[in-house]
Amino acid sequence: MSTSPGVRRVEYPVSLDQSQQNVKKMAMEYESDLSRLRAYEHHLKLIKTPRPETAEALCINPHLQLFDLSWRHLWTFFQNEKRPATPEKGPEQVLVWRHPVTGEIRAKAVTPEDLLVMKMAMESLPSSQVADVGNTSRASVDSAVIRALDAGILIGPLPAISRPFKATSWPHSRLFGRPRMFTLQWHITQACDLNCRHCYDRNPSDQLPLEKSLAVLEDFNGFCVRKNVYGQVTFTGGNPLLHPDFEMLYQAAADHGFTTSILGNPTNAHPIDRIIAIQPPAYYQVSLEGLADHNDYMRGKGHFERTLAFLELLKQKDIYSMVMLTLTRDNMDQVLALGEVLRDRVDRFTFNRLSPTGQGAQLASVDITRYEVFLENYMAAAETNPCLAMKDNLFNVLLERKQEPCFGGCTGHGCGAAFNFVSVLANGDVHACRKFHSPLGSLVTHTLEDIFSSPLALKYRQGPQACVDCSLRMDCRGCMAVAQGLGCDVFKEKDPYCFR
Repeated sequence: MSTSPGVRRVEYPVSLDQSQQNVKKMAMEYESDLSRLRAYEHHLKLIKTPRPETAEALCINPHLQLFDLSWRHLWTFFQNEKRPATPEKGPEQVLVWRHPVTGEIRAKAVTPEDLLVMKMAMESLPSSQVADVGNTSRASVDSAVIRALDAGILIGPLPAISRPFKATSWPHSRLFGRPRMFTLQWHITQACDLNCRHCYDRNPSDQLPLEKSLAVLEDFNGFCVRKNVYGQVTFTGGNPLLHPDFEMLYQAAADHGFTTSILGNPTNAHPIDRIIAIQPPAYYQVSLEGLADHNDYMRGKGHFERTLAFLELLKQKDIYSMVMLTLTRDNMDQVLALGEVLRDRVDRFTFNRLSPTGQGAQLASVDITRYEVFLENYMAAAETNPCLAMKDNLFNVLLERKQEPCFGGCTGHGCGAAFNFVSVLANGDVHACRKFHSPLGSLVTHTLEDIFSSPLALKYRQGPQACVDCSLRMDCRGCMAVAQGLGCDVFKEKDPYCFR
């Protein structure tokens, strides 16, 4: 066939039909592996026996199956509402299982961490032994076990801490009703190198002597053993690094096997290196209150640039970084812009609403009528900015509206006050939450278990009576610190910002 002058014949090396045939041929090649996964998925759906949610000792989920496949990425076909990855020729091991609580069927490519925790369960290996052999911290091993328990790969003993009310009909709510980790937020000192305008408490306070401080950690260890939970100690203040015995306390917490984290201020490389040498923190959290001008007005001149430089240091040291903002009427319009500044600088950026107590009582709280729209805009921005994370419990109202699963809320279990979390002040006083006046007792005169078991602690765990009939009660209950700061009775009245 001739062509017109000046028109070049285009020769296609492969016809469109041939290309389609190649795709079909590849699909036929991996269909055998995919069929094996689908067959087991069907088997799991047909199982009528009750799902084993707990076990007396750590064990592998009996509904978990490991597959040796000849094609990679086939497990992505099991992701709900996500586009599967293109299969590639090559070996891959895949786990398929049914979650013991939600009943959801899951699949994932096997990782070295998966193999480690399954070996621990099969051979009853203690985390201390595994940590010694792997030259790592016991806390890092325990964290791997917790992730496997939460994912449903492993099944273990039931934590002895639970909500004083039944879970809702949502299966995932039961995940939040039994915390596997209990956090001791320890304000070891009131000393601070900043003078923030919204500080909850600037009053000087006596510090526990070293011997008593070490006894606090010993008592906490016994509490975790008896309650069958893993312990986390979050060191804060003031600035915890200003405590004269900070490194000794941090070392003692690591020796007990606790996960450790720090809520503090920017510092230099030397103290960070010394902390890492003891045990890398699960995270290091600093605060910013908006863009540079507003932040430095709130926290002091030059603080914004020092914090950005410190975040870069944390990245260089491979430490998970977090930035917290206290949300007020004056900075709420800067949050998303700050999120863009932090996009590639921080692992996680969150906010807490202002608790109008202490110096914070002089600041303007967020306009209640604007808050729902603010949360909606934040959630929309979080879809494209990976550092934006949700913390406020009221995000769950929007998730329920969208018929999406709830998230863990403020402490991973809705409001965690006196549930999976307590605050300990420098003098040993225990509060349900540091952001508002909620004294429960003193570790100088009582054990943590006595304080946790007290009728007053139970009242904080129950939350407001106004939330009793709410289906989100397990996952939310608003913020009692904000409610108290606005004059509400936290045991009776709900969070004034709740728009449900």
